[in-house]
Amino acid sequence: MKAAIINEFKQQLEIKEVPIPEIGYGEVLVKIKACGVCHTDLHAAHGDWPIKPKLPLIPGHEGVGIVEEVGPGVTSIKKGDAVGIPWLYSACGECEYCLTGRETLCPHQLNAGYSVDGGYAEYCKAPANYIVKIPNGLSFEEVSPIFCAGVTTYKALKVSEAQPGDWVAIYGIGGLGHVALQYAKAMGFNVIAVDIQDDKLELATKLGADITINGLKVDPVQEIYERVGGVQSAISVAVTKRAFEQAYRSVKRGGTLVVVGLPNAELPIPIFDTVLNGVTVKGSIVGTRKDLQESLAFAAQGKVRTNIEVQPLDNINEVFQRMEKGQINGRIVLTMA
Repeated sequence: MKAAIINEFKQQLEIKEVPIPEIGYGEVLVKIKACGVCHTDLHAAHGDWPIKPKLPLIPGHEGVGIVEEVGPGVTSIKKGDAVGIPWLYSACGECEYCLTGRETLCPHQLNAGYSVDGGYAEYCKAPANYIVKIPNGLSFEEVSPIFCAGVTTYKALKVSEAQPGDWVAIYGIGGLGHVALQYAKAMGFNVIAVDIQDDKLELATKLGADITINGLKVDPVQEIYERVGGVQSAISVAVTKRAFEQAYRSVKRGGTLVVVGLPNAELPIPIFDTVLNGVTVKGSIVGTRKDLQESLAFAAQGKVRTNIEVQPLDNINEVFQRMEKGQINGRIVLTMA
């Protein structure tokens, strides 16, 4: 099969032929039709994070396709099912986090396209218990980003504890932010979109943002306080330290900052202001299988649509270059043809 492979950090991916994975007990083999390109994939290719991915590595954690082969012991999935392989490739199922519905915190988890090979390939194997079926009516290309960008931002909004009618700010209207905005509107929130690129703010307006703010032209914190008195929740999916600081300061008393993006930077939190104002700061990483089912349901109902550009797998290095330069409006999805 053809696959894109990270052989060394900070080097271009190699497109080459590799053996089709062999499945074992409880596993399925998925013929990949599409796979979204996430900023995490770029971090994996560069070895940016303290926990390094395995090498060589086939990246990709938004792989979707058709089940081609079913291993022994599999009862919930059958050949021909349309499924996706998310970031949470597997968890132990036995620790305190798994047993209390917090499987994304499992210390023994494996992650697709990071600790195990992922979806930048014509085939990918996965544990049947951790893949999720795709609802009818969604194309592989448009549903692919829901398996990370969608479920990640949906979960962040859930843990923000914002209520319908509250003001929520989304910092960064990129691959994650443009779907976060749509989930926020579908959940009944008033939404402020903050970015530094006008084309992304134009997209935000089309997707239903109530207010858009260009952080290069005005101070978004001052603008937010002048217009709505601060937000109940700020979701920071941007990857700059400045965006995180602004997101924190835009939260009103009793509000919540949810940290999602992963820049290589510290987030200085003023203890006095945090205590005095009763501000909560939360980290939110992807979502559980149940969260993923819920986020897919929004897409199946037409309430969330990914803004995608389709590219062939062979173009992955050019796609990464564009991602580094911030030249992607929405999400790029790779196809294996």
